[in-house]
Amino acid sequence: MGPDEFLFLLIGLKWTVALSAIGFVCGSAAGLGIALARTSGIAFVERLTAGYIAIFQGTPLLMQLFVVYYGLALIGIKIDAWAAVSVGLTLHASAYLGEIWRGAIEAVPRGQTEASKALALGYISRMKDVILPQALRISLPATIGFLVQLIKGTSLASIVGFTELTRAGNMISNQIFEPLTVFGIVGILYFIMCCPLTIYGAHLERKFAASTR
Repeated sequence: MGPDEFLFLLIGLKWTVALSAIGFVCGSAAGLGIALARTSGIAFVERLTAGYIAIFQGTPLLMQLFVVYYGLALIGIKIDAWAAVSVGLTLHASAYLGEIWRGAIEAVPRGQTEASKALALGYISRMKDVILPQALRISLPATIGFLVQLIKGTSLASIVGFTELTRAGNMISNQIFEPLTVFGIVGILYFIMCCPLTIYGAHLERKFAASTR
C-alpha cells in the first residue's frame, strides 16, 4: 500500500463526497416539496406522495440504483453511471427526507398555525416564516442521521460500475492483495466523514430535548 494507491483512494473519496452532496442537496429540495404535499390537506396529493415514500422506504437502495441504471436503458434512455447514481440517491433521499420533514411539520404545535391564520398570513408566509423554521429545528437530528446513512449508502454505487471510495478500495485490493490493509483504510475514511456528523446529531438531539423540558 503505497502513496499512489492512497491517492487513488482519495480520488474515490472525492467522488463519495460529491455523490453524497448531490443526493442530499437535490433530495432536500424534492423532499421539501414532498413534505409540503404530505401536509397539504389535499387527500389525493397526500395519498400520492405517501405511495411514493412507501415505494422508496420499502425497497433496498441497491435495487433502486439498479432500476435507474438498467431500467432507463431498457426504455431507450442511456445515462452514465455517475448520472444514474446521482438520480437514484436523489430519489432515495427525497422520500426519506420528505417523511422526516413531514413529521417535523406535524410536530409543530397546532396553535402556531392557528395563530398565523388569525394574523391573516397566507400559506406561503405561514410556512416560510412560522412553521418551517420550527420544523427545521425539530428535524435537524434526524436529518443529520439520514445524511450519515446516505454517505454510507454511496458505497452501493460500485455495483453499477461507478468508482467511488468502496470500489476504489476493491480495485486496489485486487491489485496488491492486501484486503485487510486497504479496507481498514477505507473504513477509517468513512469513519472520519461520518463520526463528526453522528456526534453533532446526538448533541443537537440532547440540546433540543433539554430545551423542551
